[in-house]
Amino acid sequence: MNKLLGAVILTVCAHNASAVALFNGRDFSGWELQTTPAAAIADAFHVLPDGVIASTGKPSGFLATRESYRNYKLHVEWRWTGKPGNGGVLLHISPGAFDRVWPVSLQVQTKFGNAGDLLPMAAASFAEPLTSAPGADTRIKAHTAPDSEKPAGEWNECDIVSRDGVVEVSLNGVPQNRVSHVAPASGRIGFQLEGTPYELRRVELTPLD
Repeated sequence: MNKLLGAVILTVCAHNASAVALFNGRDFSGWELQTTPAAAIADAFHVLPDGVIASTGKPSGFLATRESYRNYKLHVEWRWTGKPGNGGVLLHISPGAFDRVWPVSLQVQTKFGNAGDLLPMAAASFAEPLTSAPGADTRIKAHTAPDSEKPAGEWNECDIVSRDGVVEVSLNGVPQNRVSHVAPASGRIGFQLEGTPYELRRVELTPLD
């Protein structure tokens, strides 16, 4: 069964009748890449025969949905295919001045050893205090529970709930972060490229409205 959501054809996931897959398993219809230097999606991502999305991790930038979302549950699974490194899931990507190559957005960190941290990118913000040093170039609210990321090569499961400006993040079943009064409270969803190859699967969104 297929549903049309904007320009993206979303396939209903068998394990959860209300969830939809943001990748169609064949190509990158409904997605766009923004990198420095500019590159084609095929230079940075490709679909494996089993539907897994493989990324080269470069050039620096992000892959984003063309569709915007507000209230939803997002399930993402990722793993490092070689030496683990840096990456992130971008929420609420919105127009505005970039911070280097990063858009206005809320980053859910997948960086090895820091998975579950939350970073307000560019002009994005939330109410809770940061744990990074005042004036630091990278603003961070660190994850609150002991590390729950799996060893490199194993699949991690990240579950994100975004509802009316509140974002909650769990990693491999462990609640790791929560922020409120997130601005912007809606926008596109994306994945960073920060130099390290990785793979994605089961990128599934459940609307809450």
